[in-house]
Amino acid sequence: MLDLDAVRSRFPALAAGAAFFDGPGGSQVPQSVLDAVTGYLRDSNANLGGAFRSSRESDEVMERGRAAAADFTGAEPEGIAFGANMTTLNFQLAHAVARTLEPGDEIVVTALDHDANVSPWLLVAEDHELVVRTAPLRVEDVTLDLDALEELIGERTRVVAFTLASNAVGSIPDAERIAAAAHRVGALAWADAVHMAPHRRLRARETGLDVLLCSPYKFFGPHLGIAAIRPDLAESLPADRVRPAEEDPPGHRFETGTQSHEAVAGATAAIEYLRELGGGELDAAFAIVEEHETGLSARFLSGLPDGVTLYGIRTPEARTPTFCFNVAGRTPREVAELLGEQDLYVWDGNYYALEPMRALGIEDSGGAVRAGFLHYTTEDEVDRLLEALADLAA
Repeated sequence: MLDLDAVRSRFPALAAGAAFFDGPGGSQVPQSVLDAVTGYLRDSNANLGGAFRSSRESDEVMERGRAAAADFTGAEPEGIAFGANMTTLNFQLAHAVARTLEPGDEIVVTALDHDANVSPWLLVAEDHELVVRTAPLRVEDVTLDLDALEELIGERTRVVAFTLASNAVGSIPDAERIAAAAHRVGALAWADAVHMAPHRRLRARETGLDVLLCSPYKFFGPHLGIAAIRPDLAESLPADRVRPAEEDPPGHRFETGTQSHEAVAGATAAIEYLRELGGGELDAAFAIVEEHETGLSARFLSGLPDGVTLYGIRTPEARTPTFCFNVAGRTPREVAELLGEQDLYVWDGNYYALEPMRALGIEDSGGAVRAGFLHYTTEDEVDRLLEALADLAA
């Protein structure tokens, strides 16, 4: 069981009384992450490869970071690359893949995705005369149409880019089915795990993913991007590098320039925090997280007042605790502002999930409100949100 009081005591930001429902856009961090970031800058701040203590300690920070990120993503340390954020890494990696393709080769993306796993492919397709095909949504419950996606995959398909969970509506597609469909034609299975990462255990290799991308600031760490790349793929893709840069670890081929060592230290601390939550095991931690969040989702879904339109599935177990909705008679921005005045922090707009908003027909009217729960969210906070929505919808 989750000891919620003990959990919340580790997050300094939660003491102020605000209910942070903006987790899909970025989580709060425990004190141990703050200490890791400041501790690195205070005690070990140096570049890599030097013949002195602080540089050797920086080397160790990056090595520990790769091992922790590999454990967290279910991948191999030699395939871990860090970057400014997931979007930047994805543009870089999509460019590398495109350089290996031929005009007329195809990339399949989905209408469920955050645009960080769509726009990079659209841009490289334009540059390299590739074809991009988009798998549609089932609008009635805002889930991915897997049958339609499989029909789009053909002999010229080289990449199938999809999300493990929708950052807009919480839908969770069948990743193993998608990866298997990609591999049947020799295509890469390329997954955005940013939204899934704080909610479910990631298993890149077990799921059959060739590339998995995520962002520690969504799972209680600092702003950073992580790519877990199948090691042989990481070795074979062309990488843009300065001439003196080493090709082998500790310098990963897709890490250009000096990385944010302090952010890597913080990400390692965030992963260690999650391990501690599960008594030293990430599997146990995410079992606890999922149980708590499923209960919060059921509470929210059962308590939605009249006048609130929910976009997405209503089965708590089959989704993340991220909810997209509108309130009758009010714009999404107005709802977000009024809730913010009550220290209920929600998001509004399209949250870079452009295609879902277009499919739902709400992009031109301001999108929707989004409220997301994390493992530190309480039942009382959910009730406060429901009561406030009832007042706004009255």
